[in-house]
Amino acid sequence: MVREVTLPEMLDVRERRAARQRELLGQYHAPLISFTMNIPGPVKDSPLIRRGFRTGLALLEERLGRVGLPLLHREEREGHTGCEALWVSGGEALEVKRLCVQIEDTFPLGRLFDLDVLTPAGEKLDRELVGGGRRDCIVCGAPGRDCAARRLHSVPQLQEAVRAILTGYFY
Repeated sequence: MVREVTLPEMLDVRERRAARQRELLGQYHAPLISFTMNIPGPVKDSPLIRRGFRTGLALLEERLGRVGLPLLHREEREGHTGCEALWVSGGEALEVKRLCVQIEDTFPLGRLFDLDVLTPAGEKLDRELVGGGRRDCIVCGAPGRDCAARRLHSVPQLQEAVRAILTGYFY
């Protein structure tokens, strides 16, 4: 069953995620990866979205392991408000962010991934710090922030672009 997310629900889940991030940073004093999916519109959950999320989790785990960055803690949640993971990693925060940006920029589903990295002090690292460029619009390829700020594309157009990215990868 398709369930739309309300604005109060989205605000609540974001607030709870931020509180949990603060708890984990206080407990581990290590870089934290907050992984969510960039899914426009009121429907944030489907079997296909979950499949994309799980693929991203497996890729992130593999890449962290490949460069020798241990996972100190991991938790994931899937629900009608979307998929999210909070992972605490060993290593330097900039190294973790560099790896996350590389996934976002090179993996076929990467445009749908939002891999934020917080330093042990709770500072969110910008992609530009590690040489990451702008994120392009999934509909037209222009700078994504410009399209989003000006609401140039309809929700159905954005949803179709997400569906095309997911189905293009899996089918």
